[in-house]
This record gives sequence, C-alpha cells and structure tokens, in this order.
Amino acid sequence: MITMYQASVPPLTRALTNLRAILKKGAAHAESRKFEPAVLLGSRLAPDMFALTRQVQIAADMAKGCAARLAGVEAPKYEDNEATFAELDARLEKTLAFLKSFKPEQIDGSEERAITLPTRNGTLEFKGQDYLLFFVLPNLHFHSTTAYDILRHNGVELGKMDYIGPP
Repeated sequence: MITMYQASVPPLTRALTNLRAILKKGAAHAESRKFEPAVLLGSRLAPDMFALTRQVQIAADMAKGCAARLAGVEAPKYEDNEATFAELDARLEKTLAFLKSFKPEQIDGSEERAITLPTRNGTLEFKGQDYLLFFVLPNLHFHSTTAYDILRHNGVELGKMDYIGPP
C-alpha cells in the first residue's frame, strides 16, 4: 500500500526537479542562439494561455500548496515576480527545499483531511486523497507539460526523457 507521503512528496519533487532541468535547457538554447531569454519566458502556446513563466510559477505553487495542505501547515508565499530563467530556477529550488522539509508522519494519514481551496470562481472542497490525485497531480503535470511544450515548440531540443527524468 502506498502512503500519502509516498504518493505526494516524491512525485512532486521529481516533477519539479525535471522541470528545473528543462528550464536549464531553455536558458542554454537562448544563450547558444544569441537571443533574449525573455522571448522564451514570454512565449505561450495560444493567446489565451499563460506564458512560460506563469506555467512554472503555477507548477511550484501546486507542489508547495499540496504538501502544506496535506500536512496542515501554512505554505510559503511567493511574489510571482520572476523574470529570468535564474529566478525561476531559484523559485523551484526553494520549493524543492520546502518539500524536502516534510517528514512522512506529517502527511501520512491525510487521506480524509478536509481541504478547502479558495479560487476566483468559488471554493473547492476535497478530501486529502482526492485533492492529491484528482486536483494537484493533474494540475502539476498540466503546467509542467505546458512549460515543456512551450520550449519544445520554440526549438529547444527536448525529448520525453527530459520530462520523465532519469530512472
């Protein structure tokens, strides 16, 4: 049987670690092609979608919010003011440090924890396990995949294993 900690912190950590590596390739691509990194950071797949920077911010927010809510603690607040690849990397690094601060006993047993999530369209209510499996993980992967897709669409040499990461 997999525990809530095992189903949350390691997959969240892996996804953000892989996203960091993908962003490093994006920064290297801009540098090697001698164009402003802001071109990639402001790129989006469609006019009504968020740009790369916001995709990364949301992925980080999903991860830190998940661990915090499952553990019943306050998540750190970030200003959403990153404007460079280095600043996005720092955001992911501090989010990873936050995730690594959790011990299994803080999250295990949170399957039935009531999670209330205020949104601009109203309040969402979940039990801990449903929050993790049906809200956080799909959102995290959506935004990580979209960040990957933005970079790939703009010519960054990425493949499936960049997204999945090393075994």
